[in-house]
Amino acid sequence: MTKEKVTKKGSKKEPQKSLKEKRADKATKKAEKNSSGSLLP
Repeated sequence: MTKEKVTKKGSKKEPQKSLKEKRADKATKKAEKNSSGSLLP
């Protein structure tokens, strides 16, 4: 099993999550909260 598969599945166990992904997640959550519905690039 590759690490990619684990992260792509979105399982709760994600020890190999990169900082970039973590930051993207935070930004996405913030954007979703601020503009409920509209997607930002």
